[in-house]
Amino acid sequence: MSGQQPDEAELRSRTRELLAAHPPATTEAIDFLKARFDAGLAWVHYPVGLGGLGAPRSLQSVVDAELAAAGAPDNDPRRIGIGLGMAAPTILKYGTDEQKRRFLRPLWIGEEVWCQLFSEPGAGSDLAALGTRAVRADDHWIVNGQKVWTSSAHLARWAILIARTDPDLPKHQGISYFVCDMSDPGVEVRPLRQITGEAEFNEVFLTDVRIPDAHRLGGIGEGWKVAQTTLMNERVSIGGMRLPREGGMIGPVARTWRERPELRTHDLHQRLLTLWVEAEVARLTGERLRQQLVAGQPGPEGSGMKLAFARLNQEISGLEVELLGNEGLLYSDWTMRRPELVDFTGRDAGYRYLRSKGNSIEGGTSEVLLNIVAERVLGLPAEPRNDKDIAWKDLAR
Repeated sequence: MSGQQPDEAELRSRTRELLAAHPPATTEAIDFLKARFDAGLAWVHYPVGLGGLGAPRSLQSVVDAELAAAGAPDNDPRRIGIGLGMAAPTILKYGTDEQKRRFLRPLWIGEEVWCQLFSEPGAGSDLAALGTRAVRADDHWIVNGQKVWTSSAHLARWAILIARTDPDLPKHQGISYFVCDMSDPGVEVRPLRQITGEAEFNEVFLTDVRIPDAHRLGGIGEGWKVAQTTLMNERVSIGGMRLPREGGMIGPVARTWRERPELRTHDLHQRLLTLWVEAEVARLTGERLRQQLVAGQPGPEGSGMKLAFARLNQEISGLEVELLGNEGLLYSDWTMRRPELVDFTGRDAGYRYLRSKGNSIEGGTSEVLLNIVAERVLGLPAEPRNDKDIAWKDLAR
């Protein structure tokens, strides 16, 4: 390929060459995904050799449309969303060449699931107050601590981890960022049963876990800066996911409205119209946000999208339960499971209502995101923070 970026015609041609060489009907899904990655058609804006072609990000839709029309398998992004949406962009920005080659391919094709070891029992909304310690021992770090609300930890091969490497520095400055091997014998994963009955989240205990210094992302003490890349991408991946019209939570309630006229009332009609419009506005805003990503890394606007996502999901699911009346009080299955993914639209109204309560906590609480939007989007004065220049070890806990 020349030094010029590939255009739409070239991407179509490359995609068709992939399909001809690896027909989806006769090729194993994993083999097709490997071939797609190696052809640079996984994420076209990534560099050559890392699943991409250095093409404009906006042209990914060209590839995706060609593959979907041919019935090609995808990499089940809901199952590996943390890897795709959080780990990959962070590794791409801060990883060494060796780290990029080692982790990105098995991450994208779904051979290795990732989780996120950030939040702690005493450091959730105030994440920079985290207390998990990483102590240097020659070419390794010894990590001890506890993490919580860890999606997919029971499935994960790898984790992105932030830990305190210098307690003598202020809380934001003494943190470093690592890739943690979840198969290490010092890693213990315990299920957290939720209001839905499932244990989709986990708590993770780290006891003398040895992490090679070669698995550190960014410089020592630069973990907070690296983590911002992860968090900004996380909020975009949660709040800015690509949906068709009436995709997401608004779809089931709109379908019930059309199919069950006996449930309708004037008041419910007005509320449904309002939420339908808000859901469509959020969907189109998400499209605009993804277009802005073509120009670079996500900014604080993703926090606004994630805020809207949480509020809308909770209001829509509440309306759906009310629309269904007595049926909305039913809950079909309280079985304790450890699911591989969250399926909002494939379950019943009771599940959607209960599960959406977590939307205002996961991926950054709504209260924290309101502060981010106020300060970084609207330019309002920051809240007073008296602990920014105090050594972490001297903070009251």
